[in-house]
Amino acid sequence: MKYQVKITGLGPDALAFLGGETNFMIIFNEDAPPELAEISVLHTKCALNGEIQAGDTLKIGTKEFKITQVGNEAAYTLKQLGHCTLDFSGEDEAFRPGCIMLEKGEVKPEDLQIGTTIEIF
Repeated sequence: MKYQVKITGLGPDALAFLGGETNFMIIFNEDAPPELAEISVLHTKCALNGEIQAGDTLKIGTKEFKITQVGNEAAYTLKQLGHCTLDFSGEDEAFRPGCIMLEKGEVKPEDLQIGTTIEIF
């Protein structure tokens, strides 16, 4: 297991980017600054145990997604702040340095309940 956290809260606009043309979500440690917490899925703190790379799996609750690409800043911000953008577009090129790109998939609000686990392995 490279990373494992539990969702502790959702900012009021955390789900605004899921689905449609954007289809991403932002995650952050639960002590995120208020202006960033508003748009983030907040989670417990955790050490990053290993390099995240294409081919790894991200699991949210029971849903699994293959990682297709990791932006060059994503591992650093995940390690330091518990922060990255999880992009479910299916693209294999990182749109932004802090993105973890995932195979095309759908995450629904009911998948992001408090206590749900997010894992990378």
